[in-house]
Amino acid sequence: MIEGKITRISGPIIYAEGLDGCGLYDVVDVGEKKLIGEIIRQNKGNATIQVYEEDTGMYIGEKVVCTQRPLSLRLGPGLVGNIYDGIQRPLESMYKESGAFLLPGERTEPLDINKKWHFEAAEGVEAGSKIFKGFTVGTVKETESITQKIMIPTEIRGTTLKTWKGTGDYTIDEVIGTTEYDEEIKLSHYWPVRKPRPYAKKLGVSEPLITGQRVIDVFFPLSKGGTAAIPGGFGTGKTMTQHAVAKWCDADLIIYIGCGERGNEMTDVLTEFPELIDPRTGRSIMERTILIANTSNMPVAAREVSLYSGITLAEYYRDMGMDVAIMADSTSRWAEALRELSGRMEEMPAEEGFPAYLPTRLASFYERAGRIVDFEGDEGSVSVIGAVSPPGGDFSEPVTQHTKRFIRCFWALDRELANARHYPAIGWIDSYSEYADEVKDWWEVNNPKWYTLRKNALEVLKSENKLQQIVRLIGPDALPDSERLVLVTAEMIKNGFLQQSAFDDIDKYCSSEKQIIILDLMMQFYERARAVLNHGVPLPQVVALPVREEIIRIKTTYSNEEVDKIQTVKDHLDSQMGELERMFVKAGI
Repeated sequence: MIEGKITRISGPIIYAEGLDGCGLYDVVDVGEKKLIGEIIRQNKGNATIQVYEEDTGMYIGEKVVCTQRPLSLRLGPGLVGNIYDGIQRPLESMYKESGAFLLPGERTEPLDINKKWHFEAAEGVEAGSKIFKGFTVGTVKETESITQKIMIPTEIRGTTLKTWKGTGDYTIDEVIGTTEYDEEIKLSHYWPVRKPRPYAKKLGVSEPLITGQRVIDVFFPLSKGGTAAIPGGFGTGKTMTQHAVAKWCDADLIIYIGCGERGNEMTDVLTEFPELIDPRTGRSIMERTILIANTSNMPVAAREVSLYSGITLAEYYRDMGMDVAIMADSTSRWAEALRELSGRMEEMPAEEGFPAYLPTRLASFYERAGRIVDFEGDEGSVSVIGAVSPPGGDFSEPVTQHTKRFIRCFWALDRELANARHYPAIGWIDSYSEYADEVKDWWEVNNPKWYTLRKNALEVLKSENKLQQIVRLIGPDALPDSERLVLVTAEMIKNGFLQQSAFDDIDKYCSSEKQIIILDLMMQFYERARAVLNHGVPLPQVVALPVREEIIRIKTTYSNEEVDKIQTVKDHLDSQMGELERMFVKAGI
């Protein structure tokens, strides 16, 4: 332990002297209340410290004690289903102990140190067994949905088990084995939040993260191990979209980071998630979810570290061969915390007052996503979805622009769609996904129509966007029937495919099979309608066909388990289009 004293206070930034020998990002106990802080600048014993708790009442001359270890998370059984703040304090257990308001300097263990977990030793592991970093020595059933691997920490030098207890019930502090260097192996270990966890090999992305949201899965797919941003102004549905993805995506584990968002939005997560049923397991979705709550009324410095805490937890489960999805809401609030801290430290500001190192910090977060092979040869992935809150919905502001440099999937939320209550309000003109070609092979195996349908539907929507400029000037009646059909088809795609209700029991989640069937029928309607128009059929008669409304209503009429019944809609399309064609051909028109 190294002791110093406070020389200056500037909000959450504390200046101290006498801390020779301390390292950058070492944790310190600040003042009599022992507030948690972190050294972010060091120069000949003079340290700049950011404090993660409310420091009102602190005075110059108070003691600062350096622990000489970086800010780290405790990783082990008991993480899943928990609610933490940015520095891994378990909020639920602290609420039970001291009430709704955290006291300055209050701490408790992030994991239950008294609970005994049943450890099932891996077959063949015994005293004298050869080990290596990342080697799985056994498993613990953390929840009904998650089985956690107990792995040899990467910092252990030993290659042989000297002692071994084997299968049994242990707490996270009990030693279950040692190496030839007397290094202890426990059910838990610590890991620095700013240090990426190592892996054997990084892989390219190839499989989509199926979310059950049609506009995402079909038009702007995100791969497992990919990165995405959801920018949008106030009220456009960033949080709603992230909630929907978190609830229904096919990741093994969800980590939801409420970073600087309003408390009521985090409350929605806390109240809704425990009641949600995981469609894959039939159990509570909280059994595969970890929440990190850093709301806007918490100290700004804690926001800065909450993203690193979330990505560290994700990497821990990724190393077990799991697919993990992170929801960061919102990276703009995180960037604002960086701006405030930078201003307190009197650094030279860059554009709009943000620090010049903003792109570097964003990169250090997003670049930890990816798909990897662990040291045992298993594949795992971390997918990152970050919400961005540009003031006034201005996508040219620094956070949005710098974020676009490090992500490959951009779900731009449209104010006009949100005002029209069209959710998800992901605009099909400004949004894009660079993963479409990389997940094409997966779709070729599972549904070969995806690529062609996606391409043709996007062309219809882009054509409609151009035609709308003409319609605003001279009205739709001046357009030929072929172009008015584009407007009609685009409206079908918008209302019957892109718009999705999170409150409808059938429509809240749409399987990939049903997604393709709906879009296929819409594009078939478009092609068949073009054909009958060429035979002289007036467009109003085509639009009046009952099957058009049937196709639009498929999303709420047939569940994911009833896709075979949609064939009746296809039969109606065939008969009604065929009848029109026969009628006009017979009349010699």
